[in-house]
Amino acid sequence: MADVVFKNVHKKFGDFIAVEGLDLSIEEGEFVSLLGPSGCGKTTTLRMLAGLEFPSSGEISIGDRVVNDLPPGKRDIAMVFQSYALYPHMSVEKNIAYPLKKRGVPRSEQGPMIARVAEMLQLTPLLSRKPRQLSGGQQQRVALGRALVRDPKVFLLDEPLSNLDAKLRGIMRAELVELHQRLGRTMVYVTHDQLEAMTMSDRIAVMYDKKLQQFAPPQEVYREPANRFVAGFIGMPSMNLIDGDLSQEGDRWMFRSGSISVPVGPLVADARGGEACLGVRPENLLLGEGPTPAVVQLVERTGHENIVVVEIEGGLRMTGRVPASTDWKTGETIQMSIQSEAAHVFAAGPTGRRLNIASVAVRP
Repeated sequence: MADVVFKNVHKKFGDFIAVEGLDLSIEEGEFVSLLGPSGCGKTTTLRMLAGLEFPSSGEISIGDRVVNDLPPGKRDIAMVFQSYALYPHMSVEKNIAYPLKKRGVPRSEQGPMIARVAEMLQLTPLLSRKPRQLSGGQQQRVALGRALVRDPKVFLLDEPLSNLDAKLRGIMRAELVELHQRLGRTMVYVTHDQLEAMTMSDRIAVMYDKKLQQFAPPQEVYREPANRFVAGFIGMPSMNLIDGDLSQEGDRWMFRSGSISVPVGPLVADARGGEACLGVRPENLLLGEGPTPAVVQLVERTGHENIVVVEIEGGLRMTGRVPASTDWKTGETIQMSIQSEAAHVFAAGPTGRRLNIASVAVRP
């Protein structure tokens, strides 16, 4: 096992900046997800760690060794790609054995190593098959087996579940978590799927616009988002974000936007009045109670609850969660309020920092 550290890492392709000033410290044995939208720099970060790209400046270390200039084969890492990259003409057994062959492991030693990995991944009955004879989930396990058989210090996984259907992704998420618990190895996982990151990770590194926005455990990222981007990116449905003005009135702060007026605080010492953004999780939008009239625009019935989109004066649309027994119709006018103690306040701008000293994101 090994820890992984990025120190002020930059990556440029000509004049284009792909990663800017990345400082990230992953602990030994940790499962960390690099999460963000397309173009945020997460895959480039993984490729630099793998040795497929080299940083323009800064330092990358694995364990106690700086690996900036080391080729992939010298880094003691194993990578699982989105496409699985299996050799179609080879059997499952030979695909798993390939890394051992490349490393010069004697054939007499390969058998037990392959058998151990195949049993761990429930691939033993499939060893003689070719990749085309396997399901997507089985191919994914073969790709994992090829990485596992090397027994590396660090596993790198580049969106390995994105080609699977929704049900199989759920199964494979659980299998990867169990695998990580058994192996205890450091795993770095790239994904744009927040559900994968939230359910699998010890910590999540949220990236946007080439920079690291927040690095924290999943619940902290959800309950205490560092800035407006993280708040809007994490959560399904997304957090409601309302632009307005922040002002101090006596000993309290007030946020106002059209017909919305919400007391907020406590805020950080250097908070200022003026343009700001209020963030409200759907579970903290109180539909059916309060002073603000809202018109139901959409009702999505998920079975265990309803997701309701409403529109208030000024054309602002907001999303809330209500019990499945709620029977509102499109066009119906209801009342609405905001659970103020659970509201988040952000400075203006796409990545405006969170100004709350503390906040509660889950309605009791």
